[in-house]
Amino acid sequence: MTEQDGRSREAPRWFDDEAGPVVRPYAMTRGRTRTAAEGRLDLIAQVIAESRAERAADDRTLSPEHVEIVERCREAPLSVAELAAELDLPVGVVRVLIGDLLDADLVRVSRPVPPAELPDEQVLREVIDGLRAL
Repeated sequence: MTEQDGRSREAPRWFDDEAGPVVRPYAMTRGRTRTAAEGRLDLIAQVIAESRAERAADDRTLSPEHVEIVERCREAPLSVAELAAELDLPVGVVRVLIGDLLDADLVRVSRPVPPAELPDEQVLREVIDGLRAL
């Protein structure tokens, strides 16, 4: 198509020849940008598949991205950041998808102990010295 001024007017591209159909990230989350589990899903939170997640591929209510997250986490626990990198999706999208899986009881999230809550090195050394003295 051409306009009167001679410029070409092409329809927007919804298809990438190499990648296939292009889906906007917000389409995967149905426009949602937050989840109720937002506070539990920092970048280093570990996502672990529950035992009942074995049949996730058969669940018609889950998107392919949901199933992919469950499958990857069945092999080994993965952090939110690792999932985002492996799926090549924005972290915000992955958080919403994980939130859906948490609501469906297909995954659980384990957060590492913050360094501020770990025992002081000096205390640990004193405990070790005390045990050696026994």
